[in-house]
Amino acid sequence: MRPLTLTMTATALALLTALPAAADRSDAEIKALVLEAIRENPEIVMEAVGLIQAEEAEAAAAAAQAALDDGRGALEADPNAPVLGNPDGDVTVVEFFDYNCPYCRRAGDEVKQVLALDEDVRVVMREWPILGEASVFAARAALAAREQDAYDRMHEALMSAPGRLDEDSVMRIAAELELDTDRLRSDMEGEAVQAHIDQSMRLAQSLGFSGTPSFVIGDQTAPGLVEAAQMLDMIDAVRDGG
Repeated sequence: MRPLTLTMTATALALLTALPAAADRSDAEIKALVLEAIRENPEIVMEAVGLIQAEEAEAAAAAAQAALDDGRGALEADPNAPVLGNPDGDVTVVEFFDYNCPYCRRAGDEVKQVLALDEDVRVVMREWPILGEASVFAARAALAAREQDAYDRMHEALMSAPGRLDEDSVMRIAAELELDTDRLRSDMEGEAVQAHIDQSMRLAQSLGFSGTPSFVIGDQTAPGLVEAAQMLDMIDAVRDGG
């Protein structure tokens, strides 16, 4: 989005230069008219800014919808993405998250409530480590735990761990879960792990997400924390064809 001051000036300038009388004026005269217009009619400029922002929001929403339509398979049926809940559920929730994001930890509790209340929901987990190298390490460890049939347990342990995760705490958790930590470190470098993270980055960018947590439910995108009641409403809307 354009900076507000630049948008105001550009809008006022566009309005002035559109007038026939402005065509024969010098740049200095036009700039003076712009400043005068801003001083005398700030509400007009702000209305124009609002229109531009609305157009940009509409364009972003259209781009996100196109990304949803084009990437539905990658979002909901990626065989390289872990699934929680009912793998054969009739509604899919896609969650983008980072283990070091406190809001993701709260979102995880909301998702657990949803799964406890609705047995026909499947949740596709998109590891999206955007909060530094420690987050990348945690995501790699969780994805690698799949090779030991321990993703669910590792995910839950990482999400419920106190404080910020780092390499030492992640490996300590893996040891407490009785995973083969040497194998885990080796599997963390696997192609499937990197492919999942890369895919998450591409999908999040195409959907216009800028932070975690972020959700996709049917044709609805929901950046930010979504409480269980709201998520259930969105799930019902998918079932109702909305």
